[in-house]
Amino acid sequence: MQIPRIPIGHTIETFLDFLVDKFAFATIAFTEVMESFIRILEDGMLFLPPWLFILLASALVLWLAKNRNIVILTFVGLLLIWNMDLWPATISTIALVILATKTAIILAIPLGIVAALSQTVYRIVWPILDVMQTMPAFVYLIPAIPFFGLGKVAAIFATVIFSMPPAIRLTCLGIRQVPYELIECADSFGTNRWQKLVKLQIPLATPTIMAGVNQTVMLALSMVVIASMIGARGLGGEVWRAIQRLQMGNGFEAGIAIVIVAIILDRVLQRVGTGTSGK
Repeated sequence: MQIPRIPIGHTIETFLDFLVDKFAFATIAFTEVMESFIRILEDGMLFLPPWLFILLASALVLWLAKNRNIVILTFVGLLLIWNMDLWPATISTIALVILATKTAIILAIPLGIVAALSQTVYRIVWPILDVMQTMPAFVYLIPAIPFFGLGKVAAIFATVIFSMPPAIRLTCLGIRQVPYELIECADSFGTNRWQKLVKLQIPLATPTIMAGVNQTVMLALSMVVIASMIGARGLGGEVWRAIQRLQMGNGFEAGIAIVIVAIILDRVLQRVGTGTSGK
């Protein structure tokens, strides 16, 4: 006797089709707005000569990280990317990572705070995060295409969903790890919940929150590369093109450029998160 098949896939597909039909106007408007932001950001960064962008980026890293080694890494790494003729693709990737990360953080940190303060929200959000973090990255490309079509907006949508969980988890963890004695001390001085959150919990949780932001940036960069399969272009597009044409050298060059960008972002965010300074 054959057991009836549970129509999980059909149900999900029907639900997605329903959302696409009902919110078509909203998705079209969102796509147009996001494409404008992407175009403005890319054109703005490409307007600067590469040598000037490299100098400005190195100065920004010096101001944020206050570390000579990271500044040298930034300067030499970006020069190498420019030398490999991957500058426009790198700028495109950086623009996508900036927009996706900013959107993910705007959504994730408040949700993490709410989950830390409310046990009910915590119990609802945590299993969802478990599913999101164990789901294969390629699956997130599936709902992005019917909503936003092929292109950079669909890539940003998939990247935001994929990269949010670490920021939510670590924001919640950082706030929950604030010592209870300090909470009691704040209560004894008559602080309300908002004052306690803004002046005590968030400042003490900042290193942990920044660790979540760091992980979000790294996941966004990895997903932007994968999203080249749906028209995101950038360095991921260079890798995908090299795979299709069996151009191993070009693929490795694009991979090296991705690694350089990832290391620069990781080192800078680590220094900003720990608040350390030195050489």
